Amino acid sequence: MKRTIGVAVCLLLAVTLATAQAGISSGSEPRTKSVSGQVLGSSNQPLPNAIVYLKNTKTLAVKTFIAQNDGGYRFHALSPNVDYELYAEYNGQRSDNKTISQFDSRSQLTIQLKIRTER
Repeated sequence: MKRTIGVAVCLLLAVTLATAQAGISSGSEPRTKSVSGQVLGSSNQPLPNAIVYLKNTKTLAVKTFIAQNDGGYRFHALSPNVDYELYAEYNGQRSDNKTISQFDSRSQLTIQLKIRTER
């Protein structure tokens, strides 16, 4: 009986350590992140069809999204352990780069991208 309890305790400890090493937590960290927002012009008007770029700074892979009629964009299922760079382009103009940090623990981010549309 004591041996069975000892084995059970050892197994529980081993599983707990393996889970901690794998970075799996009991709900305190999100498994993925998402980012969404709007692409806006100088007068805060939505810019439909603007192209939004999201670059994974670890792999350098780039995802794109064509902004909707309301200027909205979204990227889902992003790794929480990677930094990303985000920017938009519209009619040859570009927004400032925004950084999504792996140290930001929020699972859902909202970022507005502003593009100077004055001529």
